Amino acid sequence: MSKRILVVDDAAFMRMMIKDILSKNGYSVVGEAENGAVAVERYFELRPDLVTMDITMPEMDGISAVREIKKRDAAAKVIMCSAMGQQAMVIDAIQAGAKDFIVKPFQPERVLEAVGKALG
Repeated sequence: MSKRILVVDDAAFMRMMIKDILSKNGYSVVGEAENGAVAVERYFELRPDLVTMDITMPEMDGISAVREIKKRDAAAKVIMCSAMGQQAMVIDAIQAGAKDFIVKPFQPERVLEAVGKALG
């Protein structure tokens, strides 16, 4: 069975790009969320194997969402997506429990490497 992934980004275009990379490579995108608050809800609804989480989003940012998910499910696997120049936030995200991070614009090889690594 293919691994189930939740894609979280406030930009529909970014969600579409990452979904495209994942689905072309045998992963199943089971849901999407446009902010951290929705991401937390969907995570517990869908129970994906992995979440790709944007850092900067309205309502609840990605780091807060990771903390919330990890608090309720320590085994959750999350990869952060960041724009260039967000190193400090990436460090916060890793400390909050993210497994890895990928930088926008997405390089398919890098996305797949991070996903493969996070899923073990």
